[in-house]
Amino acid sequence: MRADANTRTVDLSAIRDNVRAMRRQVPAQTLLLAVVKADAYGHGAAQVSRAALQAGAAWLAVARAEEGAQLRDAGINAPILVLGALTEAEAPVIAENRLTATVCAPEHVRALQQAASRAGAPVSCHLKLDTGMGRIGVRTPAEARAVLDAAADCGSAVRLTGAYTHFADADGDDLSFTREQLRRFRALTEPLPQGLLLHCANSAAIHRLMPEAAFGMVRMGISLYGCPPVDPGCTLRPAMTWTAPVTQVKTIAPGDTVSYGRTFTADAPTRVATVACGYGDGYHRAASGRAMAMVHGRRVSVIGRICMDQLMLDVTEVPDVRAGDAATLLGRDGDACITADELAGWAGTISYEILLAATERVHRVWIDP
Repeated sequence: MRADANTRTVDLSAIRDNVRAMRRQVPAQTLLLAVVKADAYGHGAAQVSRAALQAGAAWLAVARAEEGAQLRDAGINAPILVLGALTEAEAPVIAENRLTATVCAPEHVRALQQAASRAGAPVSCHLKLDTGMGRIGVRTPAEARAVLDAAADCGSAVRLTGAYTHFADADGDDLSFTREQLRRFRALTEPLPQGLLLHCANSAAIHRLMPEAAFGMVRMGISLYGCPPVDPGCTLRPAMTWTAPVTQVKTIAPGDTVSYGRTFTADAPTRVATVACGYGDGYHRAASGRAMAMVHGRRVSVIGRICMDQLMLDVTEVPDVRAGDAATLLGRDGDACITADELAGWAGTISYEILLAATERVHRVWIDP
């Protein structure tokens, strides 16, 4: 396989297959929401949104109003929930782009009322309940009632159409706290108006807590991209592959060293392939001396310190490697595979950060085989 540039390739058929696989884990009447915040975890928000909607997702979610506006500009008309707590500056963006806001305080509702008045159209919102995440949301029935009263004061300008929470430890070994959050969610939603769209399940809960955590909707996050945080109980395909070109291959002698700090010393004649990718491209320097890549369908070691623009591989055991060949840093190459979780382990981080790490220097292309 040849490579001309440092490229992340996103397979949109994998996105659709993952949506369909998760659809089969969820009750038929439960809606699917695709979380496409942070540019769809680095996969491309508009492209992933279209693929997910084609495969059966009914809603989308972003973190900030600006992200939702960008999807509207891309021609996407599905319901979009903004997961972050509302800021005053975001209220007009939400009203103008027909987004659904998250509210957890009366002032959020009042900001939406003003924005709805200026836009000349009602604004929808979901009430966020903090059942144990400790991040945003109301924690008591009294706090929830204050938000409801504020919404009632707005007449038809602000429509409370849903309520939700977020699990803190659904991917943990012990599900007891998650079930406690579920109990709190039921208690906090019981006095709310009937007919609200309730949702609490993230990717891990979809795989582990169906149907008890299904409610009206579930939220597909990291598993949508084929990187489930737990055993998914179904087949999910990673959607992203990261390749970069080999720029030079040389043989170094025993005792020769590689890269800054001379952290790698050859103990035998070693063929070294230099690859045009480094931490300036988002490949974590912390993975130096631990990571692996793939060339010609075989896993090889990253040797020496990762540089800003380059990294080096030991290709002694891989014949015929030459400049212009592709080094696969993430994804599949023939029968070999490196997952985001593996790369995250070598870098001391999590798969989410690996998927988001690529800088603007890395080309991104979408395929739909």
